[in-house]
Amino acid sequence: MTDAWDFGLELRSDPATTAARTAVLDKPGFGQAFTDHMVVATWSADRGWYDQKVTAYAPLKVSPAAAVLHYAQEIFEGLKAYRHEDGSVWAFRPDRNAARFSSSATRLALPQVPEQDFIAALRALVTVDEAWVPPAGSGETSLYLRPYMIATEAALSVRPAREVLFGVIASPAGAYFDTGPKPISIWLTTSTIRATPGGTGAAKCGSNYAASLAGLAEAVANGCDQVAFVDAVERRWLEEIGSTNLFFVYADGRIVTPELSGSILEGVTRASVLDLAVDLGHTVEERKVSADEWRDGVRSGEISEVFASGTAAVIAPIGRLAWPDGDLTIGDHSINHGVGPVTATLRQSLLDLQYGRVPDTRGWLTRLA
Repeated sequence: MTDAWDFGLELRSDPATTAARTAVLDKPGFGQAFTDHMVVATWSADRGWYDQKVTAYAPLKVSPAAAVLHYAQEIFEGLKAYRHEDGSVWAFRPDRNAARFSSSATRLALPQVPEQDFIAALRALVTVDEAWVPPAGSGETSLYLRPYMIATEAALSVRPAREVLFGVIASPAGAYFDTGPKPISIWLTTSTIRATPGGTGAAKCGSNYAASLAGLAEAVANGCDQVAFVDAVERRWLEEIGSTNLFFVYADGRIVTPELSGSILEGVTRASVLDLAVDLGHTVEERKVSADEWRDGVRSGEISEVFASGTAAVIAPIGRLAWPDGDLTIGDHSINHGVGPVTATLRQSLLDLQYGRVPDTRGWLTRLA
């Protein structure tokens, strides 16, 4: 067992002014502005992990021959830090992100970051850049945290890299929906496949997201916000929507989500929604769901609500499904802006937990500052 990471500290000489930081926090957007510092740590096959530190946010220096640039050997995570009313700052289920980061590392032949060190890296950065966490009461704002790992060895041999960089950067994040949740539209594609059995679909790595972009472009070209993918074998079974998991609410109160088949990302929000749904009295099912079941269920009224879950949007209601020869409206858009009651209740329950407005009876929150 390796020693726990001890982070050095190199404060930047030119941090953002209070006025500049306040301007960002007033309109944070998503992934556009970054805090003053970042975490970095280095790994080599000979030394293991070393040189862990919080240092000034700055461009990375990597060789043009770095393995990440040629063989896409990299992974990442995404989670948020939330300001509570008492001024403290908390992460939501970071242990799940740490576990998924380790699983992704194994699949991409990268070294492990122990859970305690993964969380310590988050805490080290948030402690230094706490002023960048939006204040409590400023809506659904937070500090988005992006841990990542890239292969930095300068070698064109096709093999696992012997030098690696781990890092964490942070970016103030605004509400996904500026004026409250509103239904998004989904394009169902069968021409573009995101992941294959035995591939990297269950790992959180950039190549999966790159593979989804052509489908997203197809969706946008057809007037939709996002794209839904089906499986690679039968091109029948629903998998993910872009970078989010998919849920169906049935008229009898059941909540169904596609089962984890090895090509679907095991979302932290997904797992939380399933637990909260049971608390609220719903029967939950994880099973195969076909595109035809979605379409037929909406037409018959058996499916009353559909939503997606993810770190950025929390829960996003889906109000329209389109495909090359069809188009369906989901739910009653004349009531509550088209956001169904189950979707709205689950979304509020999750937000109340994340922002500390209700007791955390499961120990899902970890204090960072």
